[in-house]
Amino acid sequence: MAEFNTAFDRTMLNEGGYRLTNISGDKGGQTYAGLSRRANPDWNGWLVIDSGKSPTVDQVRSIYRANYWTPLKADQITDQSIASSLYDFAVNAGVKTAVKLAQVVIGVVPDGVVGQKTLAAFNNMEPSLFKLAFSIAKIARYEAIVSKDRSQEKFLLGWIRRSLKDAA
Repeated sequence: MAEFNTAFDRTMLNEGGYRLTNISGDKGGQTYAGLSRRANPDWNGWLVIDSGKSPTVDQVRSIYRANYWTPLKADQITDQSIASSLYDFAVNAGVKTAVKLAQVVIGVVPDGVVGQKTLAAFNNMEPSLFKLAFSIAKIARYEAIVSKDRSQEKFLLGWIRRSLKDAA
């Protein structure tokens, strides 16, 4: 079964580590360790940040596990690379978006919920085929975002690099 800490450590590298950012044009707004204040407004780590301190690694790990890993039921996915890929994209795009896109790739009804059929499809999919198809689907989604909103173009190359790294 897939292991959270392996996926978490990989995603933290993709998110740039434990730092506070507020990048102009980023729809997520202010972020800490990749956690968007807009997507996670009730996280107790914001109280720590607002007081001028940094949240602990355990606080960051806890919200990632609760808000991203657990809803994906990723610990029930047998292949670590599939679980890590799905988790990483959920952090970037949201759980429901990540699941729907993955469901299209694995050939189940895209409802955005990881149920038994979705888990079975993940666990029966060839990992290298999943990662390649999922990476292509992510790139197509990012291209659609940029086509719709040119202000997001400055993020496209980073999104593509992250997707291609995931395909390897």
